[in-house]
Amino acid sequence: MIDRYSLSKMSRIWSDEHKMELMLKIEILSCEAMTKLGMIPKAAMDKIRKNAKFDLEEVRRLEERTKHDVVAFIQNVGQSLGPEAQYLHMGMTSSDLLDTSLSLQCVEACDIIIVDVKKLMLVIKEKAKKYKDTVCIARTHGVHAEPTTFGLKLAIWYDEMGRNLERLNQAREMMRYGKLSGAVGTYANIDPTVEEYVCEQLGLKPANVATQILQRDLHCQLMTTIALIGCSLEKFATEIRALQKTEILEVEEPFFKGQIGSSAMPHKRNPVTCERICGMSRILRANAMVSFENINLWHERDISHSSAERVILPDSTIALNYMLNNFIPIVEGLLVYPKNMITSLSKTRGLIYSQRLLLELMKKGISRDAAYEIIQSCAMQVWQESSEFKDVLYRDRRVRKHLSKNEIDGCFDIKHYIRHRDSIFKKAGIK
Repeated sequence: MIDRYSLSKMSRIWSDEHKMELMLKIEILSCEAMTKLGMIPKAAMDKIRKNAKFDLEEVRRLEERTKHDVVAFIQNVGQSLGPEAQYLHMGMTSSDLLDTSLSLQCVEACDIIIVDVKKLMLVIKEKAKKYKDTVCIARTHGVHAEPTTFGLKLAIWYDEMGRNLERLNQAREMMRYGKLSGAVGTYANIDPTVEEYVCEQLGLKPANVATQILQRDLHCQLMTTIALIGCSLEKFATEIRALQKTEILEVEEPFFKGQIGSSAMPHKRNPVTCERICGMSRILRANAMVSFENINLWHERDISHSSAERVILPDSTIALNYMLNNFIPIVEGLLVYPKNMITSLSKTRGLIYSQRLLLELMKKGISRDAAYEIIQSCAMQVWQESSEFKDVLYRDRRVRKHLSKNEIDGCFDIKHYIRHRDSIFKKAGIK
């Protein structure tokens, strides 16, 4: 089942109400730091802590007049304080408030996505273990290659998501920066200890150096990580879509009672959720490209980045949260058809064992080029005549000159191809 609670939590992170809650927290903490410096009377601080609040609708109304979101917010909070309003926002610039709160929002969003990724990894791990020994054909260029197991396919997914989790943790750490250093980052009108105190209380780190804003390479790392995770989900979903083709039907995404595949064709069972995930991955990549463009700004700041960020950061985190919560049930309920996998293995009539024949001839002292030409010519006969590969090999005098019937038969042992699956699983951390 889709985790609706996770989706609602992610949505709330990007709400105006939550953003202003964080902004108010930052303002109060900065006042606390200034009180410690003797800049604000303790009695005034007590009133600020007790009475400071905002009214979302009033902030929006004020913004209609001021055309400035932070000014509207400060004015509205000031209305709840009276004379103590003079201590709000002292020495700060709007981006001190906006960037620090944005960092907190990004960290909170990362925390949700990290939980989602861990859930997906656990589900993939269990499926990989279940199908570790389920033999299927591996394909390169869409063409049958050599045998593998479906569990090994899933082990690839698990390992890749492990790398994505590592990237996500790194991106979260890169977003754990705040700044309260004033209009151009020089602390001209605010003491650096204010920034240190506020960031410590919020679980952030003070930026080493800033302009009016935190530098946007930080945000770009998060956005590219989100896009990478989306690409991984697209890759997994594409594999399911390909294996669900009618001619293959080795796996199928869950199809639930009452679900409709087509308004016109009652027989249809389409991989619609996987297709949706593939489509949404395109949005994540496009948004990541915007985050690259946001790195380059004029001098100490312009606002060409902020309008785009108000779209791409909420949209990308919400979209990835949605994609993960849709893909987890797909993997959990994935329909796997081992019998069809066995059928697929036989479709090329033994050609999938060609490399072993090549190597056996080379062991007999034949050059690689000569051995390759012999096996390839036999393989081409299979394609052209619809013969069994073994039968062609039995008849070929060049092959039989070096290999006995038993030696040929020995090359058609499927267990040879999957004999290292336990060690591969161990390397991938699947036990």
